[in-house]
Amino acid sequence: MSPIAVEPDFTRKYLQSSNRDALVKKIEKAFDRVAWEKDFVLCEGSGHAGVGAVFDLSNAQVAKVLKAKVVIVSRGGIGKPIDEVALNQALFEKEGVEIIGVILNKVLPEKVDYVSEFARRGLKRKGLELLGVVPHLNILSSPNLALIRDELNAEILNSSSTKRLHNLVDDVVVGAMGVNNAMRFFKRGVLLITPGDREDIILAAAAGTDGSPHLAGIVLTGNLRPSDGVIKVIRSMPFPVLLAKDDIYEVASKVHDLTVKTRPDDTEKISIIRDLIAEHVDVNKILRAL
Repeated sequence: MSPIAVEPDFTRKYLQSSNRDALVKKIEKAFDRVAWEKDFVLCEGSGHAGVGAVFDLSNAQVAKVLKAKVVIVSRGGIGKPIDEVALNQALFEKEGVEIIGVILNKVLPEKVDYVSEFARRGLKRKGLELLGVVPHLNILSSPNLALIRDELNAEILNSSSTKRLHNLVDDVVVGAMGVNNAMRFFKRGVLLITPGDREDIILAAAAGTDGSPHLAGIVLTGNLRPSDGVIKVIRSMPFPVLLAKDDIYEVASKVHDLTVKTRPDDTEKISIIRDLIAEHVDVNKILRAL
């Protein structure tokens, strides 16, 4: 599904010895395989219209090769998104690619109607149609424990909670304070990050699971494995406890900078996304344009 992998030396090698025809054949062959006996194929671009231009296969050029029509998806707002759409529009039109329309994503819910009205006017001036304005929901930007485990390459210490790796993280707390202060932050949806030798905080989190809202999970840092007695307590916890090799700063930074992706087991998110698109995007208009 991703026929060309752009590894670190890819661009340099291409500029030394151009092989565009071979790359185009790879793309066409992959597309034909995926498209076999399908009504239509949705290709996700790798960024803006110009990404890939350095090796003569920008998104606009790939769309031309595949004879694909384009839906431009931009961030919410009015001025900046339309400016960015205009740049992309110019490159697609240069390649002779038809733009079906534009979808604005992650708009503040209270501004959906306002943005819809004025973005529609602004895009019309560019000869483009607004296909939908999708409101931003915090839950869709919330990572789950499985994504965090993969990002940190962490070990799960209580395998009985593997099924709860789909727990969503609404907030992150770094347990670098005294246990009494840390306990104020033990709430549902919170990811607690604390050194693996802070057994007082770990035990307090375990004690707080009795009749209280559960944390989303705990990440123990520094590859500091707790004592056998505490490990036994961890195994009975009703949420995942992960052990990461990185120190507490590196773990917190990685979690903060995480690019949240929807995974196949994110059934709640998938259901929400499906409903959002059905309500806020004119899908029938897209299908008619195909």
